[in-house]
Amino acid sequence: MFACGRFVTRCCAVALGISLVAACSTTPAPQSAVTKTRGDVELSPFYKSDSTLPERAGILIRQEQLEQRQSLVNAGSNIRILYSSTDGLSGDSLLPVSGVLYMPKGEASEGGWPLIAWTHGTVGIADICAPSWNGRQSRDENYLNLWLSRGYAVVASDYQGLGTQGTHPYLATRPAAYSNLDIIRAVQAGDFPLAKRVVLLGQSQGAGAAIATADYAKSYAPEIDLVGVVATGAPYFTPAVLDVLDRLRKPDELDPLLGYTFLGMTLVEQVDPDFQMRDYISDAAWPVASRVDDTCYAGLKEMVIKSGLTRRQSFARPAAPAMRLGFERMGYPSLAFDTPLFLGTGADDKDTPARMQAGLVMAACKAGTPVESVLYSGLNHTEVVMTSTQQSIPFVEAAFRGDEIKGNCDNLPFSRKQ
Repeated sequence: MFACGRFVTRCCAVALGISLVAACSTTPAPQSAVTKTRGDVELSPFYKSDSTLPERAGILIRQEQLEQRQSLVNAGSNIRILYSSTDGLSGDSLLPVSGVLYMPKGEASEGGWPLIAWTHGTVGIADICAPSWNGRQSRDENYLNLWLSRGYAVVASDYQGLGTQGTHPYLATRPAAYSNLDIIRAVQAGDFPLAKRVVLLGQSQGAGAAIATADYAKSYAPEIDLVGVVATGAPYFTPAVLDVLDRLRKPDELDPLLGYTFLGMTLVEQVDPDFQMRDYISDAAWPVASRVDDTCYAGLKEMVIKSGLTRRQSFARPAAPAMRLGFERMGYPSLAFDTPLFLGTGADDKDTPARMQAGLVMAACKAGTPVESVLYSGLNHTEVVMTSTQQSIPFVEAAFRGDEIKGNCDNLPFSRKQ
């Protein structure tokens, strides 16, 4: 009831406030030109690249020390980096992407620090929201400091278009996957004391990005030695899941999650030249929705709440039929990979509800991926991050040791009511 088959990339729909049932297909979505550039500002010369990029993706372009406000206290080295990657929307051209590398204090053992690739959650699409520039929220700081204290280096991409030129393709999985794989390539080929094995960690948007990274690695970067994936609050966009979630929402009550919808509509603008979000947003909601260009997600959420916006009053006309091309980009290629996957779910998660995550777990299990699924009673979207380390730390340790991780697909924690 939760999945529509193994090939979910083309069996996608609009989430985050608007649902759309699309036909399942394994045919790649057509590539369309970007119609509007949103969120671009000049942060500093570091984020700009001249017309000459490296000849291939995954090459370090430059590096510099982070400022104190962008650094982590448990890191011995806090380094901002710019590297080359493949445009995940077009699938061919190269572009610069920014990110960071945090290395633990002390000296690395022989073979280098074990490497964790952190894939961040929703921050917005404006360049000022890029974590390498804006810093990280306290939850993520605490989480990453914990891993650093345990002797893991952490590399983290800002993702395509965040900090650098172009609009960030919010929630599109292939651009995020390419950005993640290429930052791993860049730092492992650089002059850093890093081991070859890598574990991916992600929350929310980043959880989807981490899963997609493991999925796309098979074809895009098979040389990277991925040994595990940890995902919490992971999204999963299929018609069946979204139809259930859509029925649960109340259109005439304040919807604090509308900011997700506004951000998602900017992706549609990038892949469908006929789509303009202003055509679908009401006059009442446009003063908030238009701020995606210069406001981070936390600020958008505050504006939605302050304005008392409901779903019904926020849209001038139904947008779902016009949004298909954009939201086809939010799926996963197959969900079938050999890398073991830890999925932590808060039972009280409102942002990516347990029903949505249950569908993802079941689809990944059906595809043959070894999944360790844990459901945390009473925890929300944010609380699950730190609490899940009780199980994810042993999972990561086992993955780096090369232990066999079979998962619990035969005994999942979800009931049919979730």
